[in-house]
Amino acid sequence: MLRPTSPVSTAPVSNPPESKSKSKSGVRAKANTHPETRTQSSRASVTPATLTDYLQTAVIQVAPDFTIEYLNPAAEALLEVSSHRIVGTSVIPVLSAPHQLAVTKQALQRVQASGQGYTLRETALRIGGRDKWVDYTVSLIQDDPSSLLCQRLIIELLPIDRLMRISRDEHLNQQHQIARQLVRGVAHEIKNPLGGIRGATQLLARSMPNSSVQEYTDIIINEVDRLKTLADTMLGSRQWPDMQPVNVHEPLERVRQLLLAQYPDCIHLNIVRDYDLSLPDVTADRDQLIQIILNIAVNAMQAMTENPASMQGRQPTLTLRTRIQRMFTLNGVLNKSVIGIDIEDNGPGIPDDLLESLFYPLVTGRANGTGLGLSIAQDIMHQHGGLIECRSVPGCTVFSLYLKWDT
Repeated sequence: MLRPTSPVSTAPVSNPPESKSKSKSGVRAKANTHPETRTQSSRASVTPATLTDYLQTAVIQVAPDFTIEYLNPAAEALLEVSSHRIVGTSVIPVLSAPHQLAVTKQALQRVQASGQGYTLRETALRIGGRDKWVDYTVSLIQDDPSSLLCQRLIIELLPIDRLMRISRDEHLNQQHQIARQLVRGVAHEIKNPLGGIRGATQLLARSMPNSSVQEYTDIIINEVDRLKTLADTMLGSRQWPDMQPVNVHEPLERVRQLLLAQYPDCIHLNIVRDYDLSLPDVTADRDQLIQIILNIAVNAMQAMTENPASMQGRQPTLTLRTRIQRMFTLNGVLNKSVIGIDIEDNGPGIPDDLLESLFYPLVTGRANGTGLGLSIAQDIMHQHGGLIECRSVPGCTVFSLYLKWDT
């Protein structure tokens, strides 16, 4: 019988006591037998940076004198500034507009005095020349409850731009669709009797031996034809877009040529082209894109040229701009990138009471306008899966067209 050259122990191997311990979640914890590693790990676990660096929520730690002591990477990304530049500066201008600095400071002082935090909803932070909407919460860190000099604050900021955009777009789309359905119904009711009126007027003109009434029957027929044309415009195009790959700069250049031909006497007109020629093609109807851009551009030209006094000595300038927009929410869907087309003018601007209803049918700020051009343009953009937005202040009105492209 063969024997092993060395004795083999058949006793079960015992595990270290640490390996039998389990975490609260029931997962067996792995023992850390190296004392230096355990010390470094426990020391790192109490460092504020290690607790907040991986949070998606922006966190700012504020000293008792309201200067910024620390901010995590999410806060750096939100504020678009590095911690080296902002640490040591006051947090009050970050949280409030210039005319609300005193109000914000008083609110922070009340938190220090009472220990009760507060949350402010839908607050606009002016960052990089534009507004970013956030909800932020201020809480007290009680280092020493007996001394106000040790009352640090922690501020959590949650960006809500995307949520607000989704909510606003859904609301505007619903209101726009309701208004369009109402207008289409009215247009049908107007258009139905027009054919009978026109036919009866023609029969009346033929049956009258006296030609003196011909002038009046011609007026009736012309007005009926005008109403029919208006009703057809209100109904919109019944043709589905002919989707083809399109370079967005082609319709922009076509519109530019049409404007130069339409306004030959406007010698001071300046059309600026600010194109990103690296943009990919979009799938769209080229003729309908020309219709949208031309409608907006003509409105801009009329705003700049019809009332020279409103320009206050400014040279009429129309800017055509193309850019890629990153992480953009379009029709409730977050897109990695979309193509943006800006049509900007330096005219007198659009009144605030018209901005919210600008794309509704029959809404216009011009005496001889029909109020249908922008409504139809928004309809066409919806068929393309896109969107038109407008922002306006005196001296700068921008219409932005956003289109998806295949990634």
